[in-house]
Amino acid sequence: MIARRDIVLGALAGPALLSARSQAQGRRVIRAVPIGDLRILDPIWTTAYITRNHGYLVWDTLFALDEQGVPRPQMVDSFEVSPDRLTWNFTLRPGMLWHDGGPVRAADCVASIRRWGARDGMGQALMSVTHSLEALDERSFRLVLSRPVAFVLEALGKIDSNVPFMMPERLAQTSPNTAIREMIGSGPFRFLADEWMPGAKVVYERFDRYVPRAEPASGAAGGKVAKVDRVEMSYTPDAATAASGLVTGEFDIVESPAPDLLGMLRRARGVKVGANDPLGYGLFAVLNHLHPPFDKVEARRALMMAIRQADFMQATVGDESPWRECAAVFGCAAQEDARREELGWPPYDLARARALFAASGYDGRPVLVMDPADLATLHPSALLLAEALRNIGANVNLLAMDWSALVARRSSRAPVDQGGWNLYATNATMTGIATPLTNNFVRNCEQASFGWPCDRQISAMSEAWTFETDEARRRSLMTELNRLHIRNVTTIPLGQYRSAIAYREGLRGLIPAPAVFYWNVEKA
Repeated sequence: MIARRDIVLGALAGPALLSARSQAQGRRVIRAVPIGDLRILDPIWTTAYITRNHGYLVWDTLFALDEQGVPRPQMVDSFEVSPDRLTWNFTLRPGMLWHDGGPVRAADCVASIRRWGARDGMGQALMSVTHSLEALDERSFRLVLSRPVAFVLEALGKIDSNVPFMMPERLAQTSPNTAIREMIGSGPFRFLADEWMPGAKVVYERFDRYVPRAEPASGAAGGKVAKVDRVEMSYTPDAATAASGLVTGEFDIVESPAPDLLGMLRRARGVKVGANDPLGYGLFAVLNHLHPPFDKVEARRALMMAIRQADFMQATVGDESPWRECAAVFGCAAQEDARREELGWPPYDLARARALFAASGYDGRPVLVMDPADLATLHPSALLLAEALRNIGANVNLLAMDWSALVARRSSRAPVDQGGWNLYATNATMTGIATPLTNNFVRNCEQASFGWPCDRQISAMSEAWTFETDEARRRSLMTELNRLHIRNVTTIPLGQYRSAIAYREGLRGLIPAPAVFYWNVEKA
């Protein structure tokens, strides 16, 4: 069998493949391999990172988090808060335009906040204490709260899915349960619908009428200066093909290179490998709590007992990137240990796990594990989850699919034999999973996302944490929430790791952040 490294090295002798469009009239074009195939275009309807990244090119936000995690005005020019912190007045920057030429209005932002607030956990929390939200004139709107909260700006500047992107009112009035299809934003790039080929290519063009802020770019905040004319995303599911294209110059960026190819890429002439997100990612298993066998906590706990996080970390990044074990669903800080005993993670014990799985009432039906075979960072975890299930006596159906198909199927609440699912592995930025407000995967009951867990004690304690103002009490509640999530097996944490991005040396200005941003990037 030919190793992937051999395929890549064999390509080094070939000429660089440059698209004719890229060379036409000396236009500056970034050719990128994205993290997956863009099938869903609405970043409010889905939490998928490929759609979030697409969103950052097309839309803008009222506030944005800088590199220190501090919310800064973005589309907002100025704002005022009443002394009781109940009334917030916002004024938009002048001169902002939608990609169709229309002016950005306060009414657009009010409708966008409401639509986002119906889907996102942080948005739902903000809407639950919103007394009124209304446009005052073309550029100003007012938010009046029923009780003061500390996260207004953090919510409006949320950096991870779902990002509160601002859209024209006519699009933002679309039901939050229906995905929009028209891509009209006010961001630094325009989506070229006529060049979108699902399963192959997505193209964006610099929006000439976008007026960036004067401040330097920092995280998702500051001046979003588009320094190239086009960004061409080529879906390339074969990791070796993507890596060889980067080495030969066919591609400028590979957003998520295969971990086993990082060593070769670091040695390749003209290529740089770096950490895009300084905080990294959490890897975890999502279980469907609606249907057997994981509708029983005993079955969920049996699988947790058959998991060794080190196995998943080695399979995901090996020795090419830093990783660590962590039992907490909200992640572990650098100074903390794995917190297994503190949070009640059961010791690894296959014999006990098999007995517990049988005692849960498992009847031998196939357990469907969705395997995103086109994602090198998640495919190994699907294989290991399938192995862990077999080790405890499950009849496993490991179903290979691409990530876009998994994203579509995971929204189904149907039984497995009617298009549903039981289990899959995914990842999220540490920023995105750090709190009950940002971690979409551990919301419970009426606010639950994929997997649909429901433990009323978790819901009540999450709400208590959200509105608690005493920091010591908040820390205590967070520890208790971690314990409850481990006891109920809301998800199964599989470890934390640093992600990598690979790019040509000619690119300058890449911004370290939880998402891949294409403004501020120069191409020599």
